[in-house]
Amino acid sequence: MKSKRFELLDAVITAFLVIFALSIILPFWNVVVISFATQKEYMLRPLMMFPKTPSLESYRYLFRDGRILTGFGTTLKILVLGVPVNLFLTTSMAYGLSRTAFPFKKLLLGAVLLTMLFNGGIIPLYLVVKELGLTNSLWSVVLATGVNTFYLILMRSYFLSLPESLMESARLDGAGEWNILLRIVLPLSMPIMATITLFYAVDRWNEWYNGMIFLRKASLKPLQLVLREIILEAQTLAQAETSGASVEDPLFSNGMKMSAVVVTIVPVMCIFPVLQKHFVKGVMVGAIKS
Repeated sequence: MKSKRFELLDAVITAFLVIFALSIILPFWNVVVISFATQKEYMLRPLMMFPKTPSLESYRYLFRDGRILTGFGTTLKILVLGVPVNLFLTTSMAYGLSRTAFPFKKLLLGAVLLTMLFNGGIIPLYLVVKELGLTNSLWSVVLATGVNTFYLILMRSYFLSLPESLMESARLDGAGEWNILLRIVLPLSMPIMATITLFYAVDRWNEWYNGMIFLRKASLKPLQLVLREIILEAQTLAQAETSGASVEDPLFSNGMKMSAVVVTIVPVMCIFPVLQKHFVKGVMVGAIKS
């Protein structure tokens, strides 16, 4: 009887996990399919597994001008510049706050945690960036979010889980704090480093708000803002076509939206499997000890 109960429980858990996985996979697959479908087929079958007449028209319109390539270039620059800055600031501050002898540690940690509840707002931030002369510069976007408080707490928790005896032995051998951080702590912290790197990379890849506030030049607009402009143009043309106005090139606005989603998430999906094993371990270990 006991083994049968376990078998029944296993079957229930497996069925639940399969249903849960399908609830995640099927909507994503539907997004991909709609991006390759035609408007007529979508109107007949909004939920489809495979398009009968695949079309690249949505992607063709998305890439037909140079704006999206400019957006890709800007976002890559923000990624290349921003992630190292984020990692340097987060790692150095997390290491300092994890050391027992760090002066005013509790006061600084409380000030950091306070930023999770309150912030100065966008107007003071804009005024500071303007006074520094960084508007219409990629550095305004890079420096606007130097440290994410949640990521800092995760990394500090991981550093606290490392044996203090390792650091003490290095200090007895004459090593300074930077040597300890670079030669002992960071090599032992690859899981959390991979995790935080992935977090920051995704944040930078999806950057749009600071770009909308600080960047005015069309050549500096990040990918997300460029995609938004293209989709809004497609929606405007679709509405004009619906109202009876003559449109030279009728567009499938929903297909445009889905193709924009696919273009945005494919690079992240390519990176995530490489860092997945470190990602899981880093989140679990970094959340154990605070």
